[in-house]
Amino acid sequence: MKQLVLVVIFVLILITSLVKNSTKEIEDQIFVINENIRPLKSELEDVLLEFNYLSSPEKLVQYQTQYFEKDLIKIEIMNIKEIIENNETLEINDLIRKNSNCLLYTSPSPRDS
Repeated sequence: MKQLVLVVIFVLILITSLVKNSTKEIEDQIFVINENIRPLKSELEDVLLEFNYLSSPEKLVQYQTQYFEKDLIKIEIMNIKEIIENNETLEINDLIRKNSNCLLYTSPSPRDS
């Protein structure tokens, strides 16, 4: 009977040790993930602040009156032309080709760097 109690206690200690070790590994993983997230949160807060500040309606109206002499007008993007100089001649082409399969990107892509 004493041996059975000792074996049960030993098994319980072994199980407790295994559980504690596995939870320690999980806590380490959580810590690493939180440390990786921290700079991203900070960057997100900065970007959101900048976006909200710069794109607020009041700021847009202020920029319009500050940098543009006349009111801004809406233009259909398909009507925008591109001027290309070829051997002392000028060509005027559509900026966006109709029925083409390419996309127009307005911000630099990572491959442009």
